[in-house]
Amino acid sequence: MTTANSTAGFSNDVTYRPGKVRNRVLWTLQILLGLFFIIASGGPKLVIPNTLTENAPENLTIPFGLLIFIGVVEVAGGIGLMVPRLSALAAAGLSVLTVLAAGTQAFIADKPLMGIFPLVLAAIFAWIAYERRATITDLRNSLSR
Repeated sequence: MTTANSTAGFSNDVTYRPGKVRNRVLWTLQILLGLFFIIASGGPKLVIPNTLTENAPENLTIPFGLLIFIGVVEVAGGIGLMVPRLSALAAAGLSVLTVLAAGTQAFIADKPLMGIFPLVLAAIFAWIAYERRATITDLRNSLSR
């Protein structure tokens, strides 16, 4: 039984798990952000997509099918954040999605200040994915059996 620790304070062990307090903070963020993406972000794109295109002119530049696809991805990511085995993959996917949303706000909608919030979310999702990285290894190992 050996453990590999480097002098820089990082562990080379692939089964890294966050501590008790950090785990609680992560789950709180995951649940809140998951519910946000299910109820407030992705849900309206699926339930009332025509109203979204009427009320937000920047949505008119996005094809209707793409708007529905983004809604499905946001809802799936929100659900994935709350599933322990999928949390890291969902966080990584939502991180990419929010970076793309920031780019859309900055370059397509021509509102670069509106891209700050998605970039903050991308950083939070990247941190969640990093902290939950052991779940990716666990999922890969369980699928390869």
